[in-house]
Amino acid sequence: MSVVNMLQAKSSLSRLVEAIEQGQEHEIIIARNGRPAAKLVPVDAVPAGQRIGLAKGKFEVPDSIDTHNEEVARLLMGVAQS
Repeated sequence: MSVVNMLQAKSSLSRLVEAIEQGQEHEIIIARNGRPAAKLVPVDAVPAGQRIGLAKGKFEVPDSIDTHNEEVARLLMGVAQS
């Protein structure tokens, strides 16, 4: 991992990107005023993150899905059944 300041990054961006593309660097930290501000990484190395709606249309939710909500809440809260 290399750390470069903002001025270096601005003046040598092509070289930095080339180093990432060729695998010479796995990540390059760009610092502003000595503090990390950004990270340059290969596109494939960027985590996908949570994708909302990924399973949409993959299964059906039954109408009765909320039937046992109160029982589940009691179990989670440790409340004895009456």
